[in-house]
Formats: sequence, C-alpha cells, structure tokens
Amino acid sequence: MATLVLPAPAKLNLFLHITGRRENGYHDLQTVFQFLDLHDVLSFTRTDNPNIELLCSAPELANDDNLVVRAARLLQQHSSVTQGARIVLEKRLPYGGGLGGGSSDAATTLLALNHLWQVHLSIEILMQLGAQLGADVPIFIFGHAAFAEGIGEKLTAIDPPQPWYLVVDPGVHISTAKLFNHPQLERQCEPIASSDWQLHNTYNVFEPLVREAYPEVANAYNWLVEYAPIRLTGTGACLFGAFESQEEARAVLARMPSRWNGFVARGLNESPVCQLLRQASTDNLTKQD
Repeated sequence: MATLVLPAPAKLNLFLHITGRRENGYHDLQTVFQFLDLHDVLSFTRTDNPNIELLCSAPELANDDNLVVRAARLLQQHSSVTQGARIVLEKRLPYGGGLGGGSSDAATTLLALNHLWQVHLSIEILMQLGAQLGADVPIFIFGHAAFAEGIGEKLTAIDPPQPWYLVVDPGVHISTAKLFNHPQLERQCEPIASSDWQLHNTYNVFEPLVREAYPEVANAYNWLVEYAPIRLTGTGACLFGAFESQEEARAVLARMPSRWNGFVARGLNESPVCQLLRQASTDNLTKQD
C-alpha cells in the first residue's frame, strides 16, 4: 500500500484587522499569513477499504471531530472515492494558540489524499473544500505567504521578510468565539491595499482584548517586549517577536521564564508541503510497501 509522509507547518498572522461584519455574523478580515519551519508530521497510508483511521501522539485528539478525519471524509464525499486511509498524526505544534495547527493538519490531509487517491482536484477546488472546514485552512493549501481578505479566503501572494521568530506560548486556552463577539472588538478598521501594509501601520485588533482578559498573556507580552516588537498571532494565545538571527532569538529564549513554553523558528514564504508534493514523483516520497 502507498504511504506518504508530509509536514503541516505553523503560521503566523503578521497583523489582523477587521474591516466589517456581515449579516450572517462573519467578519471581513485583512491579515498577512506567513509560515514557520516548525510543523506537525502526518503519515498517510492508502487502504482499499473506505475507513478513515486516525492515530495521534495526543490521544485525546484522535476522534471523528478532528479536522484531519473531517477533511479526509469531505474529500471522499466530494470525489466519490472508495479508498480510505490510515493516518498517523505526530503533534509538535501547540493547539489553541493561534498557530493554525489543526487547520494546517486538515490542509495537509486534503493535499496528501488528493495525491494518494489520485483525485487530481485543482488547488482552487481544494481551497474551496478547505474553507468548509475552517477559515484558516485555505492558506495552507495555497502554500505561499499571502495578504488575505474576506473571511481569510481571498489570497494575494506576497514575499515579506523571513526573519527568525521567537514564539512564546503562555499556556492559556482562549475562546475565539468569545473574542469575535466581544462588545469592545474593533470592527471598522480602514481597509488597506496589499501593497501598502507594513508592520508599523498595522496591528492585531484582538491583542488588547486578550491581554486584558488573560493576565498570563499580558505577563508574557510585557516580558518579550523588552527584546523585540511583539504581536499576537490570530486570536492567541501565542505571541511572537522577530529577530535578525537564530542566535539572537535563541539567546532571548534562554532567558524566558520556565512557566511558559517557547520556540525559535524561521519565517517561510513557501509551504514545505507544496515543495515536497512537487517532488513526490521524483524523490520517491510515495513508497510502496
């Protein structure tokens, strides 16, 4: 049976504005997505029966509600696939921190099974399927750093600098739904053009709300801001600062209080998943048992 092993990279939101709210309750956003060279790892083995089996290094995530399982079944239904898959997920990314781990896992699943099952759907169709699973899934299928609009599905490829980031996870679980419904959330940011965004003229509208509601995020922010300009990614709780070198970022990480988790990763403008899939036929990524 064919097996394919692929990463599912983390992402950062370099800024996050809300420009309006739709009648259906969804918000119009503007943001910049960039990938990190830190990732979960997924192994996909094609099976002749239609069952989708998920094994996970975090056993509490191995259930039918996992976006990996939902993505696989969505692709099966859309394409009338009669094959199945045995999927092993090794979690390396913190979940619930705004790094997009679950969405990235789902996107890698759609890309991998599109290849393994020989469905041959276009990236555009896969992005439409991914949007049914979550607003952050399409960027991971798109595969390139992007200026995003709409609910996050309208993507324009860009090439921001690729610094070394120190990411601090205060270990706090944040309710995205509560933040989007917060009465003090700024929802009328002036729209900007993809060519005009800069770090100095953008921010994350959720950051003041998160810092006020979650003291440990505020503590981490106040510590890290001594070393670099700080941003919240997504709706949190992870914070990040940019550094010119890996050594500089690691030196600051070494000073981080032990009650938090943190890591250093390089910013990437191209997803390693897309790079590996392009090489799949020549580099023998798909192996026959």
